[in-house]
Amino acid sequence: MNRLNHLFATKKDNLLSIYYTAGYPEINTTVDIAEALEKAGADFLEIGFPYSDPVADGPTIQHSSQQALDNGMTLNVLFDQLKDLRKRVTIPILLMGYVNPIVQYGVELFCKKAAEVGVDGVIVPDLPMYEYETMYAKYFIDSSLSNIFLVTPQTSPDRIRKIDALSNSFIYLLSSSSITGGSLNVSDSIEAYYARVKAMQLNNPTIIGFGISDNATFKKACQYANGAIVGSKFVKLLGKDNYLDKIPAFVKSIKG
Repeated sequence: MNRLNHLFATKKDNLLSIYYTAGYPEINTTVDIAEALEKAGADFLEIGFPYSDPVADGPTIQHSSQQALDNGMTLNVLFDQLKDLRKRVTIPILLMGYVNPIVQYGVELFCKKAAEVGVDGVIVPDLPMYEYETMYAKYFIDSSLSNIFLVTPQTSPDRIRKIDALSNSFIYLLSSSSITGGSLNVSDSIEAYYARVKAMQLNNPTIIGFGISDNATFKKACQYANGAIVGSKFVKLLGKDNYLDKIPAFVKSIKG
């Protein structure tokens, strides 16, 4: 049983994942931040690898990506940083980014490198399901990497069932179809969407992302899913002085 499966088998509810961009605000603190987040109580992490054209990211994460690129972050640098990851961090780690850098790097090589350094899964928002299934699934499977699919309020029930069948850890449930960094929308239509997905009784757990920024939005998301992901709010914290010292209070403020 891999780390993601073990997590979801042993803790069913109120799971907190934190996203941050590798190489931001400083080039060499990727593992330091991961270690601090685990000690503070995060259940699993998403480490973003920066890309010059992040179509689904809001201004906060776009800024962090550009700064990381300016700092010299690349996939080769990231994998080199993560080679000692599992000496310091035990919780599940996912890499998140866009398909273009992965294809340029080589999908098979990317999967092998990710597995070698102890990565458990990958989130690639712009990787079409058909391309994954027909061209790349074998590389993920051979490397025991979970590919995390995204569901939006517009995703049809048939497609959600298909995603559930292709998944082997969890499904990323977007709170909206907009960019990152907004507020969690709790309108009647969005609540109906959450309830609709929950009522499908999917085989895989669901985690809600986009717009989770405090304990209230975290608790709201956990009413409908197994947990939630905080991204932009944490990336903003990393722009402050002494950000590593502020991580325990930040995680406590989200989890309550």
